[in-house]
Amino acid sequence: MPRRISANIQLFIRKIFSKLEIFFHLAKNVLSERNFIYLSCVAVAISCAFAVIFLKTFAHSVFVWANYVNKYLKLPYSNSILPIVGILLTVFVIKRFLGGNIEKGSARILHSIARKGGIIPRKQMYAQIITSSLTVGLGGSAGLESPIVITGAAFGSNYAQNYLLSKKNRILLLACGVAAGIGAAFNAPIAGVLFAIEVILADISISAFIPIMISAATGALVSKIMLSGDVILSFEQEQSFDFRNTPFYILLGILAGFISIYHARTFRKAEHYISHLSQRVYVKAIIGALFLAVLIFFFPTLFGEGYESIKTLSTAHPEALLENTLLENFKNEKWVLLLFVGVIVFIKSIATGITLGSGGNGGNFAPSLFVGSYLGFFVAKTSNLIGLTSNLPVTNFTIVGMAGILSGLFHAPLTAIFLIGEITGGYDLMIPLMIVSSISFAISKRFEEHSMDVKALAHSGDVFTSDKDKNILQSIDVLKLIDTNVETLDKEDSLDKLVVVLSEKKQQIFPVLDDKKLIGIVDFDDIRSVIFNTFQVKHTKIEEIMKPVSFTIYFEDDIENIMNQFETANSPTLPVIKNKKFYGLLSKNEILENYRSIFKNLVID
Repeated sequence: MPRRISANIQLFIRKIFSKLEIFFHLAKNVLSERNFIYLSCVAVAISCAFAVIFLKTFAHSVFVWANYVNKYLKLPYSNSILPIVGILLTVFVIKRFLGGNIEKGSARILHSIARKGGIIPRKQMYAQIITSSLTVGLGGSAGLESPIVITGAAFGSNYAQNYLLSKKNRILLLACGVAAGIGAAFNAPIAGVLFAIEVILADISISAFIPIMISAATGALVSKIMLSGDVILSFEQEQSFDFRNTPFYILLGILAGFISIYHARTFRKAEHYISHLSQRVYVKAIIGALFLAVLIFFFPTLFGEGYESIKTLSTAHPEALLENTLLENFKNEKWVLLLFVGVIVFIKSIATGITLGSGGNGGNFAPSLFVGSYLGFFVAKTSNLIGLTSNLPVTNFTIVGMAGILSGLFHAPLTAIFLIGEITGGYDLMIPLMIVSSISFAISKRFEEHSMDVKALAHSGDVFTSDKDKNILQSIDVLKLIDTNVETLDKEDSLDKLVVVLSEKKQQIFPVLDDKKLIGIVDFDDIRSVIFNTFQVKHTKIEEIMKPVSFTIYFEDDIENIMNQFETANSPTLPVIKNKKFYGLLSKNEILENYRSIFKNLVID
């Protein structure tokens, strides 16, 4: 009987999707391209919103259940055991069902745009949902927003591929999925739009805003209707800004900038260390999960996304954080609470690095908000306790601190400002949000050129998210542009051979080789007077007219080094060396033609 019911459900779902498929194919044929994009961005947004609802509800339910176990059944170890189970299950699913690997981090979206024209593998439509729900839902110290963003991008990309949309529209719908994911996760449509534009798309025209705004609004609307306010991060207290507190907000911005740098670097070190502990994935998962379990045992607020503890910090009773911890008996001691919060600011990055390095899946979006809130609380509470002032609004600093770390880590100050503005239900804190976010961003940018999510890609030469020109150049496959069918000369050859070659080939530059090694160059422009002199042609050797090689390109060079060589050499063509031997000629004009072609197809209008 259960099998028959299951089969009937699967048949029913297939029929629904089949009818939807027919509907969208008909719509594509009937509607104009622009109107079909509007319809498509709504469809993508609804899909993303349901993914968000599943992830958030699952994670929140596990958190509530774990708290119930701790509080009423007196099993204080459950918070430490669940993350071990979650990471092991994640590794099992990845190894057994997802081909042994899964792309993590929103930087993969940027790589997809720069290198693959916005094409994202189909498995990312479900892989991120499954693995992150197991990791974060069961207590891994990471966030769900990065998996949500990748899932949204995958929905948009694969929808566009399914309906054979152009590259420009594929990238646009990818961005729509991202905006819908953020909009739904925080019920913050403006932040969703800004994140898609500020982080994902370097350059778009005004007309592209409309589909992105529709998607963000749709995602937020579905989330608003179907998600409980307890599940998403939101604040109901009224906030107000007192200009006399401005120096303390400046201090918070400075600290947020440096803590952002610390968090990014420490996270990378922790993730790298754990990920290289063992070649065997299960051994690595167990060791990493045990490390994480120890941290969560001593600091239970590291469990999961941590949004509940952020809400607790912003209330009148932040000492509730110490309940079910080893410090529970000291929860009324203000300095003990302050020390507890201060330590967590510095170890959250380690916990997140361990979670992802051991094989779990998640992101740094939620950890950035977590660290920011704890830092804001620490600054305000410390200032009040040591007597610098007695009336700093701790709740305001807890909220504004989130924007500071988010801005510093992701280099997205506008997203940070409007996200916090939206989840607080008003913009009374707009001035301190702008102060803290801008200062944090400026300091972080000074010491870290790239945001933490894309630094590894930038160092490997794969993508430069903040520079559109580099982005496009990185997408050019230079190796395909090297001309290997080149006529070469020997230093002992006479000019007679060169005259014959010139009559047969339209070649300007002639490499001179000695045992396949480049020893000189003959440029036709330099020898015109010699070529047209019969006497000199007969009695002059190549060795006499060739010029030394001043600039070369190596086969392993990246595009930036190649363009720098062209700029320094002031030459339209340069020889390419591979394994110390001549390989071919590369033309600067060929690279620029490819650049223009890609740019034309990439611009979203």
